[in-house]
Amino acid sequence: MTAQAASRQVPGGVAGDLVHLAEAFGLGEILEAVFLPAGMMNRNWRLETPHGTFALKQITDVPVEHARRSLGVQQALAAAGLPVCAPRRTTTGQAVAETGGRAYCLLPWAGGEHRAGTDLAAGEVFDLGALVGRVHHALAAPAAGLDPAADGLRVKARTPQDALAEADRFLAIIAGRTTPDAFDAAADAALRGRKKLIITHAGQRPESAIARGPAGWTHGDLQPLNLLWDNGVITAVLDWDRLRIRPYGEEVVRTARVQFATGDGWDLERVAAFTTGYRSVVPISAAQVADAVERQWWACMTEFWQLHWHYDKGDHGPDHLWAPGERLLHWWSQRREQVRSAFTESR
Repeated sequence: MTAQAASRQVPGGVAGDLVHLAEAFGLGEILEAVFLPAGMMNRNWRLETPHGTFALKQITDVPVEHARRSLGVQQALAAAGLPVCAPRRTTTGQAVAETGGRAYCLLPWAGGEHRAGTDLAAGEVFDLGALVGRVHHALAAPAAGLDPAADGLRVKARTPQDALAEADRFLAIIAGRTTPDAFDAAADAALRGRKKLIITHAGQRPESAIARGPAGWTHGDLQPLNLLWDNGVITAVLDWDRLRIRPYGEEVVRTARVQFATGDGWDLERVAAFTTGYRSVVPISAAQVADAVERQWWACMTEFWQLHWHYDKGDHGPDHLWAPGERLLHWWSQRREQVRSAFTESR
């Protein structure tokens, strides 16, 4: 198949881009281009070429300059021996190729499969935590080319009043819909329950704006679709678009939240194994981890990002995350001490 023929398989008004990209990246003839529907942000394809199999990503979710920075970091991490795909450069040495007002990057195709965190064995969970620690160390190393971060990072904690006002805004949007659907009805009920939860716990907002513990550059989205496994080993950490400075504890807690959620709560044994693995690499105290746990709980209490996507942006991609997130929040709010213990007691 020629590049022209392959380009006709690419949806979304980018026909013809593959012709330019094949030349820009020195791919020769593109034998096959397969659109990958998984994921909510950037658009991706698998390309078969005489030079191998590649993942092509159209950069849509971050500014191109941020993407270039992240791709440079990926190259440094791969050189450091971490399971990260180094980008293929264009024939002129660039990590990003632009054509028709669109920007793309190209990465070698990584083997392996996505696995739910709750399917991982205890040793694999520990190894995942340790890998997150190694990634944080590598991002802080001079070779990554990133500005150093100071500890004591300020983290905004939304006020109960602001959160209640946001809930009321979405309730008003739902009330104003002429033909409400099942999502609207479920969101209305959940928002009323959320308001009660916020009022009940209004006095539990984190007192200090300064997060305890170390901070630095972090991946930002270590969910199952961004990890590939093969025979119990992580073969690739994908999608570095959320690379930025955060408290390390925030990444630990958020990763556990998206990896080890069950139908209604968390698998706390796996949470404990993951955190123990991380703390075997990064010196973070139990008190510092506990601070991150409470901050993440409050952030979940006061954020409505799925509803922002649904009602403000008209994007229903995250709709399926709304109801499980509400169940987890209520479960967590009833078991805060138990959750803290899972994160802070070595197993």
